[in-house]
Amino acid sequence: MEQKRKIGGEVFNSRGVANKDRISELPEELLLHILSSLPTVIAITTSVLSKRWKSLWKVLPNLNFYSGYRHTSSDNICSSLILHKAPVLESLYLGFGDESDASDVGIWIGIAFARDLRKLVLSFPCYDDDSVRFPSSLCCCSNTLESLKLKFSIFLDLPSRVCFNSLRELHLYYTLFKDEESVSNLLCGCPRLEDLVLHRIRNNNVETLTIAVPSLQRLTIEDDHYGGDGGYVIKAPSLKYFNIDGFNRIGFCLIQNAPELVDAIITNVFDITNEKMLEPLTSAKRLSLDLSPLKIKYPTGKIFYRLLFLELHTNKEEWCNLLSLMLDSSPKLQILKLIDSKWYINKDNLVDRRWNQPKCVPECLLFHLETFEWTRYRWQLEDEKEVATYILKNARRLKKATLSTKSIEPNELEKLEKRREMLNELANVVRASNSCHLVCEAD
Repeated sequence: MEQKRKIGGEVFNSRGVANKDRISELPEELLLHILSSLPTVIAITTSVLSKRWKSLWKVLPNLNFYSGYRHTSSDNICSSLILHKAPVLESLYLGFGDESDASDVGIWIGIAFARDLRKLVLSFPCYDDDSVRFPSSLCCCSNTLESLKLKFSIFLDLPSRVCFNSLRELHLYYTLFKDEESVSNLLCGCPRLEDLVLHRIRNNNVETLTIAVPSLQRLTIEDDHYGGDGGYVIKAPSLKYFNIDGFNRIGFCLIQNAPELVDAIITNVFDITNEKMLEPLTSAKRLSLDLSPLKIKYPTGKIFYRLLFLELHTNKEEWCNLLSLMLDSSPKLQILKLIDSKWYINKDNLVDRRWNQPKCVPECLLFHLETFEWTRYRWQLEDEKEVATYILKNARRLKKATLSTKSIEPNELEKLEKRREMLNELANVVRASNSCHLVCEAD
């Protein structure tokens, strides 16, 4: 058995080799970073390692508690927060396995707010009718909170306006509101809010969700509800980034003018019958559209006067005619990206659709378009070939065109030959731009 002896403060084994505690020699800043990545109950157990480690966890900038983890009781969480000595608590994560675990959540958050908490994440992944009520009495107790994330079944009943003067980031994942007044009292009490994320399954308590935040710069809405008479009213004049996904047959979406808009992403929007969804987005510089012009009203006569980048998904019905409308309406467009977001090709979907090309060559093709990319270009379809040919023939300033197709197995010789012929035919198209470099590749 190997024997150890201590000489001059170092431990030596029988071979005379020193066993150094190299981890303890690391800078305190690095040790705190390592411990912050662990559940706090695990970080606390390191206090028995040595005198240096005894109180190290007490100055951790980030605390992480999950009630489903062993030794994480309400009393342990409370005592840990009381013993914590860091002058500023950067972040606190509280996760619950069931409603009973969260009975003292108000006490925990109150202690954290007293430590000038900057980021709070509250998670209750429950899939029945249970919910955790966020303590409304604490909504006027923090002037330092900068980020608040509420995940899953958190219930907000806010009879009066909150006071989160420093809050800049608010993420609500399937959060439940008592009523529309609670929504208003939350958002109106965040005068510096810049980033709002809403993942919703709309509930009957809030039929019309109004987002009126003058300071808001980023807005993401994902709505999993299907159908209904309710909708959204968005008043955010400082908005720069806008992302919506899943507006399926909702009653309306009213977006006021967004003159500072830079990026907009519109995905899976269907049948908003009484509203022109795209019209408020005409000031955007970058736009991504994954929708069909048959399912939404297009703003006829409106010009996307600042649009430089357009991404259009080609797996929606009549997408190519939406492309014609966008080319006509985007005189300064420089980059065009087409993408088929389906990774497989269903033979039943390989149906040529009639493409109504623009009556006159759009201004963007004549003077501005420089980059054209098509991901998963379906060379089998005549309408896609027509679109690619039209752009190559008319884009006078085009510098590079890239067409990528779905890969084909080496043993499918007939299909490989057919694709080669089709791409060669496209390569021989007389291009409007003499400097255009055409690249054909497989995913």
